[in-house]
Amino acid sequence: MPMKQKEVQIIIEPKDMYVGSDTASVTLTMFGDYESDECAAANEVVKALLKKYPEQLRLNFRHFPLTRIHQRAMKAGEAAVAAGQEGKFWPMHNMMFDNRRNLGTITLKSYAKEIGVTNKHFLEELMNSTYGWQVRGDLSTGLERGVRDVPTFFVNDVLVTGKPTLLNLSTAIDKAILTAKKSSRKKTLAK
Repeated sequence: MPMKQKEVQIIIEPKDMYVGSDTASVTLTMFGDYESDECAAANEVVKALLKKYPEQLRLNFRHFPLTRIHQRAMKAGEAAVAAGQEGKFWPMHNMMFDNRRNLGTITLKSYAKEIGVTNKHFLEELMNSTYGWQVRGDLSTGLERGVRDVPTFFVNDVLVTGKPTLLNLSTAIDKAILTAKKSSRKKTLAK
């Protein structure tokens, strides 16, 4: 009797999970940690930016758990990736920032259920670190890009320096929008 092959599960990577306009000319990438107060504050700024630039901006969150000071940040990142497999990354992302003091594994499962995740193996996958490689991959990417602390932002792959305030990030986004418009005009004129 032939052995039944195990079905290969395609995992949606965090680098492929966005919120905002699909046709945006600007991508805001945030490297963060779900237990960080600074990241939670920056997430509120990001929500305001997504409202301010509904057509021009999309956000990509990348995990950068500071595991030496935040013991639950790694598992929280895995929970976000797990929820993302059902298109629930952003609701889970916001739920965890809103409840960053309470990110135990059982609690993460209850958050997932609350936002509508239907995966019956969610807790098992967290216990087995099914999505651990994805979070480690983000961490590695961040280190390669010079990230040392959170939150760290990039606008179209350009590091944003200074505090992640609405003004500071808006200035970087406005500059990127202008650059994209100039580039688009040049392409149109070249045709």
